[in-house]
Amino acid sequence: MDHLVGTTSGTSADCALWKRILARELRLYQLRHGRRLSTGGAAKLLSHMLQPFKGTELSVGGQQCFGRERSGPSLYYVCSDGTRLKGTLFSVGSGSPYAYSVLDQGVQWGLTVQEAVSIAREAVFRATYRDAYSGNCVDLYHITSKGWTPNIIWGYFGETRWHLGSRDKINEQDQQLHPSGYF
Repeated sequence: MDHLVGTTSGTSADCALWKRILARELRLYQLRHGRRLSTGGAAKLLSHMLQPFKGTELSVGGQQCFGRERSGPSLYYVCSDGTRLKGTLFSVGSGSPYAYSVLDQGVQWGLTVQEAVSIAREAVFRATYRDAYSGNCVDLYHITSKGWTPNIIWGYFGETRWHLGSRDKINEQDQQLHPSGYF
């Protein structure tokens, strides 16, 4: 699976299991057909594998498949109910509304890599700061048609304060944005 990068949200055990199952199926496909399955094909395969579990206790809140194709990078969102969407921007998990608030404001075509990394850091930080169920280990990848480059944001949620500012600074910014205190 060296042509795909993915992210998950949901129960860690469920996500890890489905990641292993998908990796196995992609490897079997490659051995049988002598070529890799495309990113869209991998997303479709995962969607079809998850669909029978719709309405069960399966908690794969969302998986994103990023891949590089001959035509360039592609992005898919796959949910545990079998939903599969192709798009240019997704955020998954319970912290998504907080991340989207930053992404909707800052993402635009023509950003430099450094600007995009900065927006991604802020989006993840806001999600992990405001949502008790978001966070832990965070990695960021810059994906192009030539491959990807890891841009390490931070290792664990607790270290985010060192990269983006102290808790007091964040609270001051929130107070300016939401003077009533309700946010």
